Parts: sequence; C-alpha cells; structure tokens
Amino acid sequence: MTLATTFSLELAEKLSFAIDDKTKPVGSLGQIESLAIQIGLIQNTLAPSVDNPAAFVFGADHGVCAEGVNPFPQEVTEQMLANFAHGGAAMSVFCRVNGIKMNVVNMGIANPDARWANVLHHAISNGTANFREQPAMTDAQSAEAIQIGASLASQAVEQGHNLLIVGEMGIGNTTSASAILSSILGLDPKDCVGPGTGATEQQQTLKIKVIKDAIARVASPLTPMQALAEFGGFEIAAMVGFLQEAATLKTPVIVDGFISTVAALIAEKHNPGLSQHWIFAHQSAEPAHDAMLQALSARPLLNLQLRLGEGTGAALAYPLVKCAVAMLNDMATFSSAGISAS
Repeated sequence: MTLATTFSLELAEKLSFAIDDKTKPVGSLGQIESLAIQIGLIQNTLAPSVDNPAAFVFGADHGVCAEGVNPFPQEVTEQMLANFAHGGAAMSVFCRVNGIKMNVVNMGIANPDARWANVLHHAISNGTANFREQPAMTDAQSAEAIQIGASLASQAVEQGHNLLIVGEMGIGNTTSASAILSSILGLDPKDCVGPGTGATEQQQTLKIKVIKDAIARVASPLTPMQALAEFGGFEIAAMVGFLQEAATLKTPVIVDGFISTVAALIAEKHNPGLSQHWIFAHQSAEPAHDAMLQALSARPLLNLQLRLGEGTGAALAYPLVKCAVAMLNDMATFSSAGISAS
C-alpha cells in the first residue's frame, strides 16, 4: 500500500509543514523528522503522544530444542521468565529506566506448572512440537496464540497505553524464526541462520540441516500463516496477533530484533500495508535480520550489535521515539521564536 491509501495524505503534508517550520534547517534532524511524521500518521493527529508506553515480552518453549541446536538448555526459558518476574533481566532494567510498563506473558513453556504472580499466564501447551518431524503447532493452536496477542494489544490500548513494544524469550526460537524466514522469502537456510545467543559453528550447521529437513518435509510452498504454524512458536504467533491488532487500533509499536521482526514479516505478508504502523528499533547482529528489514522496507533506528532479544533494542529506542514526538509538539517555530526563516 502507498502512503496515500494507508494514511491521510493531507495530514502527511500538514505534519511535514509543521516540522519544516521548526527553528532548524529543513531536514536537518534526519530520521527523527520522518519518525515524528510516522507517529502522527499512525495516531492520525498533528499532536501525537507516546508518554504512556507498555512493553510485552512473550515467552515460550520450542520442541526443536530436542535436536541440540542451542547453546543453552531449554530450562533457561523458564528461568528467564522467573528473572523477568523478579525484575532482574536486561529488559527489566531498560524498562525501569525509561518508565515503560513491562508485561511478561507465558505462552507455553516446558514446565506446565510454572507460575509467577506478575507473569500473565496464557499457555497454549508445554512448548511446541519438534518441527523437524511434524508441524510445530496445529492450526488451532496458532490461531489461539494469535488471538491472545491481539487481545493483549487491545487491552493495553483500552488502558490508555499510546505506544507499545514487543519482545520475546524462548530457547530455540532463532531456529524457528530462521525456518520461517527461509520459507517466506525463499532463502537458502544457510543464509537465514546466525549465532543467535551464542550458537557454535557446529550448532549453526546443525540448525541449517534441521531447517532443510523441515522444509523438505513440508515440500509445497507455504503461506505466511502456514509457515508460522509449521515452524513457529507460540510467542511468535502471539506477536503476530499483537502487531496486527495494534495497527488496527492506530497505536504505534516498536519492534525489537530478529525474532520480533519475523512476526512483523508474517503479519505484513499476510496483510500488506500494516508495517507502516510499526517502528523498527534496531539492526540486529543476527546476519539475516537485514534481509527481513529490506523485505519490509524498514529503516531501523539503531545499530548497536544487539542480539539478546527480550525487547531490549526496542526499549533502548524508546527515548528516540519520545524525542521525535517532543520535537513535533514542543519545538519553537520560526514565527513563534521571532527568527528569520531565510
């Protein structure tokens, strides 16, 4: 979709004029200017607001871990959810520093009995199936996870949150994301696999073999939603629903790194035009992230060689988003400041 068919062209022109009238040379704030325009268009206003952010970190386990593709044992997913619950993760720290309300969502980990008072429990099952051997999720499970994500986005907007952030946690989910990327963009699996959170060269080679076997098992080309069910995780499906619903509700979402961008790719390919409602936080150190960003025509805000996930890159990008909106709303114009524009 073009800007004219997705957003108000009249509003885009007004936003551009408002920014060009600020006390600075035209275009001198670069991507901050286009970011301010994007947020104004998403919220359909000349005076956007992003002062009440909320982050959602979706966690789940992956059956493909049985293949030995990860440097960490599967129990780490549960341990990290506990760490989030106690405020000790990197994402927890970044959210506190930036005044972001953090929500952690258990979409289905290996231990079905794990509970924490401040973790939302929406488990579909105790992890997905091993997609090398069978579909990771049934169509019904995928649809349920998508709906949960959509409901959480809707609830957040109803509660007054005007900017959302998506992140994830799940041992094995870089393998799932790489398989989805390979399927949707038709890329060789070897061009979709990277180090993740520390995979050895041997583990990366194994990942490539596992993904090739899974794609051979499926044989026929898949739609984005079919690829999600075949290879994905409950947390990826939840992010797909979350991103779709937020766009419908005219609420900007900052998308984190490799795994979150896979969810964005699925949602965009399923419903073209939605990606204009999302802000892409950073260029991940995961090599294949660039291919996704190009497919989405996305310009990330940061390049800090991040590869942790959790939503950390999105939380770090939030101050830039806040500054872009403040520039639009609060910066003086030439006339108000009594400064000559030429």
